[in-house]
Amino acid sequence: MTNPIEVRNPRTGKFDYVIIPPPPRLLAQQCKRTRRGQVRWQQLGLEGRIEALQQWKEAILSGRDRLTEALVNDTGRLSTSVLEIDSFLSSIDRWCKLAPELLQDSAKNTAIPFIALQQTSVPYPLVGIISPWNFPLLLSTIDTIPALLAGCAVIVKPSEIAPRFVAPLKTALSAVPELRDVLTFVEGAGATGSDLIENVDLVCFTGSVATGRKVAEAAAKRFIPAFLELGGKDPAIVLESANLELATSAILWGSVVNTGQSCLSIERIYVAESIFEKFYHQLVAKAYRLQLAYPTVESGEIGPIIAERQAAIISGHLLDAVEKGAVIHCGGVIEDLGGGWWCRPTVLTQVNHSMKVMTEETFGPIMPIMPFSTVEEAVSLANDSIYGLSAAVFASEAEALEVAQQIDAGAISINDAALTAIMHEGEKNAFKFSGMGGSRMGAAALKRFMRKKAILIKTNATNDPWWFETGE
Repeated sequence: MTNPIEVRNPRTGKFDYVIIPPPPRLLAQQCKRTRRGQVRWQQLGLEGRIEALQQWKEAILSGRDRLTEALVNDTGRLSTSVLEIDSFLSSIDRWCKLAPELLQDSAKNTAIPFIALQQTSVPYPLVGIISPWNFPLLLSTIDTIPALLAGCAVIVKPSEIAPRFVAPLKTALSAVPELRDVLTFVEGAGATGSDLIENVDLVCFTGSVATGRKVAEAAAKRFIPAFLELGGKDPAIVLESANLELATSAILWGSVVNTGQSCLSIERIYVAESIFEKFYHQLVAKAYRLQLAYPTVESGEIGPIIAERQAAIISGHLLDAVEKGAVIHCGGVIEDLGGGWWCRPTVLTQVNHSMKVMTEETFGPIMPIMPFSTVEEAVSLANDSIYGLSAAVFASEAEALEVAQQIDAGAISINDAALTAIMHEGEKNAFKFSGMGGSRMGAAALKRFMRKKAILIKTNATNDPWWFETGE
């Protein structure tokens, strides 16, 4: 038997929940059982799979209060948890609507008149998904829903830091036998994730670069695809032509929503020298208006730091910055309130790229601002990173679009921030160390779970001109 894992409550600091990882042999059996169910799931057809997912959605809605309570206990925040649940439920409807067109087979003529082509696809039988703690529900299902509609069976291993939401999902699954046989959640830490990779046909991982590298290597050894969504250090560039009222509001949201615990948070801000003072004063004023969600979840907008180890990273980045000359204008302290770790929105100036806060992923509500003198310098600073997940540009639309083309990142928000958290239609790849594999957004997010198959059909009864001459 594997050792139980105690789970910390981010609001109280108490370890009030326990999960028991499956032993490797039991996990292998679960994978085999789920793989067997995939055959029936694929035979059910797309209409049957859509119906099953809609039944699951209705069962979740019936127990929504329990799911909300579990997610709040996992993360310590309410409003973002409500948004997370809404996004998850809407994703089921969105994919159910898109799947019929995206999964159609096609037939067409080819360059050779007597050879026809039938294009079809078949799903990977068993998909393994390893998801993080910052958006526990959304990031454990963002790949799950399209994979299921494609006809795959799925096993999800959520983070051991925020696993409480799984129980309500399992309860809802019990009402849908067809889906229950092909969707399994397993609880555990890194060892369980490693064991899972040994038993699946494709793996989706969301998390740190360090762990993502290990996942990629393990998948490569088994010769299976790995889709990795990793870290970010997203820049925002604010040019002279920007609307500062809009820019400061958007950047504040993009930097501190979910307490900055998002891979696509704005983590470094570059502002034209001529508007630098005005920009940061406006940003500081708005940051001061946000309150901690303490002592209750309704008290404010800023929830606790979910992972205890992240509090130490944020504190280390701030200390390093101050020691190297940074000036803190608001926030800047990790507070212990009621046993939880909290950080108010923090604005820094006098920063540079020798500081961790400008180069390493902070994953907190930290807004370091640095001036630039030319657009070329701004682009150079934005691209001076090992990451390339997303970015934002604030300026007149034409100017912003020109700058966006020069930024090495997969998604650029124009006069807004972190739009890929809200809008999932645009296909994008993660640049540099921010990820690997096909887009998890747009049509490609579903198609990457399918293996393409070409059926080439000879349509006449005569010898092909390239055959050997073997006349009688």
